[in-house]
Amino acid sequence: MKPLTIAIVGAGPAGLAASLFLTRAGHMTDIIERFDSPAPVGSALMLQPTGLTVLETLGLGPAIHATGNRIDRLFGTETTRGRTVLDVRYNALPSGRYGLGVHRAALFDTLYDEVSARRHPIFTGQKIVGVMEEGDRSYLSVEGAERLGPYDLVIDASGARSELAAASPVAPRARNLVYGAFWATLDCPDGLVDQAALTQRYDKASVMIGVLPIGSRKPDMPKQAALFWSLKVADADEVRRRGLDRWKQTIRGYWPECEPLLEQVTDWEQLTLARYAHRTVKVPYSGRTVFVGDAAHSTSPQLGQGANMALLDVAALAHALASHDTIETALSAYAGARRMHVRLFQLLSLAFTPFYQSDSAALAWIRDRLVATIAKVPPAPQILAAIVSGTLVDPSAAAGLSECDWLRASAPQPS
Repeated sequence: MKPLTIAIVGAGPAGLAASLFLTRAGHMTDIIERFDSPAPVGSALMLQPTGLTVLETLGLGPAIHATGNRIDRLFGTETTRGRTVLDVRYNALPSGRYGLGVHRAALFDTLYDEVSARRHPIFTGQKIVGVMEEGDRSYLSVEGAERLGPYDLVIDASGARSELAAASPVAPRARNLVYGAFWATLDCPDGLVDQAALTQRYDKASVMIGVLPIGSRKPDMPKQAALFWSLKVADADEVRRRGLDRWKQTIRGYWPECEPLLEQVTDWEQLTLARYAHRTVKVPYSGRTVFVGDAAHSTSPQLGQGANMALLDVAALAHALASHDTIETALSAYAGARRMHVRLFQLLSLAFTPFYQSDSAALAWIRDRLVATIAKVPPAPQILAAIVSGTLVDPSAAAGLSECDWLRASAPQPS
């Protein structure tokens, strides 16, 4: 395929990674961002072996490890009797795989710094409201400005609230999820929690509190952790109305050891309310516009796959463009390469979420008494670890990732 001129809508991790992959392959990219200054959105995330492997292929493995925190297991207990109801360990998998807790800003900075160093064009303050195709070229309609283009291909990496995806012929049907979460990023004292674990506490399925150690935004900054508390989105205003002290007292009642984190929260502005929706485009492209990341698919973060799926999307898209002679065949190949992996993990996320975020006492009872017991019986530990790591269906070959990439991403790294 001849070198293409490509517009990338959105300067989040998916858009930045797409620019790095595609310019490396000889294409020219313009990144178009609606905000005046590109910036990360959100508190923290887990990079799984899949996402780490994609970053490794871009040469960014050392940079992200310098800021992130290695996670070796997911551990959770119910608050009534202290029964262990979640204990997933990455060492059940081969090749020493692990997760990496990271500040969203650290992932953004790692990608943005590389894009800036390579002088990729980024056009800010440009809200894209539509795509117009004229023959084999595409133009972007900009709110209050002249159109941009022409482009051979448009990549929509603008996130779960993508207006381009919503207006396309393949628009997804969105199902807003009842439960969301308050998130805060706070300094994490040594010894507060197991630094190598995502630790959670549950009361039935209606209360979930978690602490994820995420390293630091910059290597010379203090280590931090993300504190999150699950709640119904519809109840958020009432929780705020009751006051910050009452919210903090509720968490103390479940998990007194969180006090060093809670005492840092002095204003609701420190807490981000995350809302979630389950949505998937019918196919991840329409004409010469292709959707990646949350613009193509989103769901509950219960399995921690969002950023990893986005990174896999752009790797698979770059691989498809490099492996086919026409844009049409490449986009079809991209859709096929990601179909099974995306559908499987969205299904798993939908299946697991009610056990941890719902009003169902019955599902919580099953989780607390049966799931934890079954999880100890082989091959359940291996299956659960593969689900959490995103490797239950191996996406590597379809995304153009080699065995060497997997091995480098799984090599011992500093915590």
